[in-house]
Amino acid sequence: MAMMAAILRHIRIPVRCQALEFKPCELSLPGGSLLRFMSSHDEHLTKEEVVERVLSVVKSFPKVDPSVVTTDVHFQKDLGLDSLDNVEIVMALEEEFKLEIPDLEADKIDSTRLAIEYIYNHPMAG
Repeated sequence: MAMMAAILRHIRIPVRCQALEFKPCELSLPGGSLLRFMSSHDEHLTKEEVVERVLSVVKSFPKVDPSVVTTDVHFQKDLGLDSLDNVEIVMALEEEFKLEIPDLEADKIDSTRLAIEYIYNHPMAG
């Protein structure tokens, strides 16, 4: 190791720095090729979009009366659903918004209000 350090101290390698012009969505590489930066999530959902889609998912659940679904309804207390139904609604929300909600977080989502807040604040919700 000491031998390698001694050798590297005495070797001089010419280094040529080349500044690249950075564009927000693409980068030109030597040889004319183009590197594009892709994102599966270009813009965040608005709160209204999240509310509309969450309410739609809950209203379409078979055991739910759509006329009682609001932005502040509790799945078990207000809709009379059991814990298994709660899990199924969270799974339907994951599918609707193309995201995966960890079990610890999913257990906490027991109302439309909490579902809306979680999904609205999730960076990858689509």
